[in-house]
Amino acid sequence: MLIVLFAVATAVALVARRLRIPYTVGLVVAGLVLGSSSLIHPPRLTKELLFSVFLPGLIFEAAFHLEFGRFRRNKLAISALALPGVAAAILVTGVLFTPIARVFQFAGDFRLVHGLVFGALISATDPIAVVSLFKTLGVPARLGVLIEGESLLNDGTAVVFFSLVLGIATGNGVTVGAATWQFVQVVGIGAVVGGGVGFVASRLIHTIDDAMIEITITTVAAYGSFALGEGLRGSGVIATVVAGMLCGNYAAPSGMSPGTRMAAEAFWEYAAFALNSVVFLLIGFEVRLSQLLDSWRPIVAAYLTVTVGRALVIAAVGLLLRPTRERLPPSWGVVLVWGGLRGGLSMVLALALPSDFIHRDLLITMTFGVVVLSILLQGLTMSTLLRRLGIGDGAAGVSSP
Repeated sequence: MLIVLFAVATAVALVARRLRIPYTVGLVVAGLVLGSSSLIHPPRLTKELLFSVFLPGLIFEAAFHLEFGRFRRNKLAISALALPGVAAAILVTGVLFTPIARVFQFAGDFRLVHGLVFGALISATDPIAVVSLFKTLGVPARLGVLIEGESLLNDGTAVVFFSLVLGIATGNGVTVGAATWQFVQVVGIGAVVGGGVGFVASRLIHTIDDAMIEITITTVAAYGSFALGEGLRGSGVIATVVAGMLCGNYAAPSGMSPGTRMAAEAFWEYAAFALNSVVFLLIGFEVRLSQLLDSWRPIVAAYLTVTVGRALVIAAVGLLLRPTRERLPPSWGVVLVWGGLRGGLSMVLALALPSDFIHRDLLITMTFGVVVLSILLQGLTMSTLLRRLGIGDGAAGVSSP
């Protein structure tokens, strides 16, 4: 089955290049078509599969290639988007969508706590399609760092917030103070674990001059930091982000020979390509078009609510950053709003809802619908938006990274 999926991904890549559309968008479309035809029966995109196979590799690769200097120069913006920004997006989405659900009677007895659960499900962004476009269109590096850095951190914070909100919704007696402390604890454990694994891996790489072994050490760091972070009840995502940044910014520049570094970068670039190919195909396979079409009203309402919520958060962050050196040009705010695509993490979190959770089917359907709409609509129109805003090759008046 894996060979079949790679064959489909290769065919999609060729077609996407010819049609000049984002590769990941083509993968989702292919998954939707093949999933509806029942010609292929791939594995289900479960939380266990995403966490054990896809997420560690994808997160480590992005962190490995993220320059710490650029991350540090944009730390206020990235932290604001990924920490209080996620919390605000969850709250705004819940507050906006709950009365809409009641007025249009999407479900009986739909309360604010259910709206907050949906906001937590859909809060993580997945900018893979957008970042790949940025590279081809010559978008300023700083804008790419903002979107990619936000996604790296908000994957971890979104999972933690989802667990906390779900605990409140299911009546587990979680107070605000306890939830805050649990959030700090989970993120802190993840950061410490990632720092420890990244430091050990980097020191080992400094003592070895063998490309295959050094690449293997980075692979162990990627998946080992995630597993250890989760095993210690911390954030595996945060652990992998920290480990990846240490390996990419400390081990690679000073501990690897030029040839080994090129080999490591090529390995992780291909690993990300392979993992993204499969996961975006599985997103398409997981969705049933007939079910989405039957529920188009709540899906459209949810998509508009999520988009408006993100716009409000981006506007608030922009205002907070205006007096600082990290202020954002207005046009970048538009790109950050439209670049907030949702992906597989939201889908597996929705599937992980307890079977007896009230409105579970509606929440899953809306989450799947928002993910598909964001990937197809925003992914296909991003290049047009960038051209209209004058961002990219030849654009003037854009601040440097």
